[in-house]
Amino acid sequence: MRAIRTRTATRLLLPVLGLPVLCLSILGLTVLGGAGLSPAAAAPPATVTGRAAPSGEALPVALATTGTASADPAGSPATAAPERFSWPLRPRPRVLRGFAPGPYRWSAGHRGVDLRAGAGVDVLAPAAGTVGFSGVVAGRGVTVLLHPGGLRTTYEPVRATLPSGTAVRAGTAFARVDAVPGHCRGATCLHWGAIRRTVSAGDVYLDPLGLLGGWAIPVVLLPLEPWSLPVPPPGALSL
Repeated sequence: MRAIRTRTATRLLLPVLGLPVLCLSILGLTVLGGAGLSPAAAAPPATVTGRAAPSGEALPVALATTGTASADPAGSPATAAPERFSWPLRPRPRVLRGFAPGPYRWSAGHRGVDLRAGAGVDVLAPAAGTVGFSGVVAGRGVTVLLHPGGLRTTYEPVRATLPSGTAVRAGTAFARVDAVPGHCRGATCLHWGAIRRTVSAGDVYLDPLGLLGGWAIPVVLLPLEPWSLPVPPPGALSL
């Protein structure tokens, strides 16, 4: 009999005890709903902080791919207007050897151009970008600039003057030509390369001279052997 009375009292008290909890729940939902907030909206936005990578250290994947830390769609590489490039040396240098990549991706070739330069001459950014890499590769100083649209330009042999992660404008000096023998047969030169990352083909080597836009002066390149001197066409600029 006592057990029956206890169960009956419990059933009668449960609704009364649960009423304050229900009221608090309704009040909480009302306050959140009135303020127009949700748990996700109430949380503060995440802030990404970082530092410029030291010389010889590659950038994070996101920066290495886009060349910018901005997430604004208007400034993304896909929508950014292409920038006209300029020569990385002043005054305009001689082209000692042109772009000759070979018939296949694995073929031997010259994937860039060699520009005549004096040792210690400033190397200038041909367009706005970010220093993506500055270090030594195979005994040569190499600097890579990241540009919008998946494009990166390479420079060697150089001595970097700006660390990786530094943003540069067109014309900013970021390195100096290093006098490393062997590449240009006794002459001091700057090897300038250009690579574009594509979705379908991966990395594709480009002729850097094609980035200059409007540069159409005919050029006679220096021969690789003394007996292979070509006959310059009429009006050509002999180098």
